[in-house]
Amino acid sequence: MMKKRAAVANPRTVMAVLALGATALLAGCAGNPPTEQFAVTNTVVKSAVDAGAPQYAPVEMKTAQDKLDQAERLMRNERYDEARRVAEQAEWDARVAERKALAVKAEKVLDDAHQGVQQIREEGSRTPILVQ
Repeated sequence: MMKKRAAVANPRTVMAVLALGATALLAGCAGNPPTEQFAVTNTVVKSAVDAGAPQYAPVEMKTAQDKLDQAERLMRNERYDEARRVAEQAEWDARVAERKALAVKAEKVLDDAHQGVQQIREEGSRTPILVQ
């Protein structure tokens, strides 16, 4: 009795199938909603707000919030790659706003301290020193 032998696929066909499979896998990964990036961006935006960015860095904060809004619209329209990119931009804009707000607040504290030292010096020069 004759044994049937399994057909061996053409190496080119195997490579083509593997290439198509890899492409489909990569396309599937790129098409996932950027939920993790949105979570990071929302956390950074909240941190910037808590640091006083709306008051001390309003332009940068508005830019971050506008980009986050744009990213959310892109997400609703299932344009995930663009949404991820814009959400990343919003994250970095919020980081800039937070740093600027912290710097402005630190500068105010430093100015207040200098002013306090100056007042103490002036009071010291006006107060007569009593020698006994």
